[in-house]
Amino acid sequence: MTDRIAEPRPYRPLIVGIVAAGLTGMGQVLNGQAGRGLMMAFTALSLAWVSYNLTTPEHSFVGRYAGGFMIHAIAFMDALREAKFRWQIWQRDHG
Repeated sequence: MTDRIAEPRPYRPLIVGIVAAGLTGMGQVLNGQAGRGLMMAFTALSLAWVSYNLTTPEHSFVGRYAGGFMIHAIAFMDALREAKFRWQIWQRDHG
């Protein structure tokens, strides 16, 4: 018998990227980092609220919610990088 605990197959990076592009923090949840995903989602909402209240109606939609969009982009890149890393490790160990 082996002492190794069978770890589940991680989600493919493409799937994580598609989900993370649509929902802030859900890419982290798929990667098994639920706390990190929740932190990203709340930070995005908080900064969107702050940037909305610091701008005027003359600004564009993206300009009014710029703080939230910035965190969304960071969360997307973070989730995709972690998914690629986890996928490569899993392939190395099970390939």
